[in-house]
Amino acid sequence: MRKTKISFDEAGAPATIVQMACQRVEGFEELYNRFLRKISLAGRSQSTAINYGRHIASIALHFNTLPTLLDQDQVEDYLFMLQSREQRTPSESFFKFTIFSLRYLFKIEGLENLNVELPSVSADQKLPVVLAQDEVKAMIASCTLLKHRLLISLMYGCGLRIGELVGLQVNDVDVKRQMLHIRQGKGKKDRYVPLGELLCRGIQKHISAENPTKWLFSGKDPKEPMSTRGVTWVVNESVRKTGIRKNVSCHTLRHSYATHLLEMGLDIMSIKELLGHERIETTLVYLHVSNNGRIKPFSPLDKLYRKD
Repeated sequence: MRKTKISFDEAGAPATIVQMACQRVEGFEELYNRFLRKISLAGRSQSTAINYGRHIASIALHFNTLPTLLDQDQVEDYLFMLQSREQRTPSESFFKFTIFSLRYLFKIEGLENLNVELPSVSADQKLPVVLAQDEVKAMIASCTLLKHRLLISLMYGCGLRIGELVGLQVNDVDVKRQMLHIRQGKGKKDRYVPLGELLCRGIQKHISAENPTKWLFSGKDPKEPMSTRGVTWVVNESVRKTGIRKNVSCHTLRHSYATHLLEMGLDIMSIKELLGHERIETTLVYLHVSNNGRIKPFSPLDKLYRKD
């Protein structure tokens, strides 16, 4: 992608790519605001809106025109450029989300019949990374601050997405029933998950020490929740300290939660409800990574050299 000169907003901070598109591309601000409104009304998450908006702004800046005014050749040239080996910055994910963003934009603008065909993108069939139980314990033990231990413990102990974690409020915790109320998770669905004694004790100690008023985990400004970037830093630091070589992210703790529950005997339908999945097919992936069944899977090489 051709380099775009960085501009600055009125406060002197670097402008985002969306801000630059609003400043430089005629009609983009109106298109973008309409796009955000339609996404919100459709019940899509804020992160989806932000992600799609960046990709639409990127292509608008590249051509200096609205994406809805592009023809087939321009779209294909742009996508081919993203795929080109000479392009170091755009990843496979960037390429896919460009297609997703354009497809959604054309749909909400009523341009499905536009003479622009977007290539189909197949879903990745990747199995999740799962931590061993002793690796989870090591991550928790590596944290010196109670708050950091609790962040990791909640993501693993309740299977929380990072957005659900930072969105927790003090009144979402029911210590007496040992339950956690997760409000407006993915798909804008509420659900309850069990906390257990250890998490309840940890939360009570955290509340006693930090005295949060609204958010269970507040940011630098007590009136605002902790940022997802801050949580990611905690997890990355824990992985670094423990020396775990797996590709661990915050979501890995959620994957490990589901897999360990399955291995401990909980049925797949209960796990589906605890995770807040819409479709059972999404949950079934954990059957492929769990050591579950009447006979625990093994390597035949061990039996080949085992002396009975």
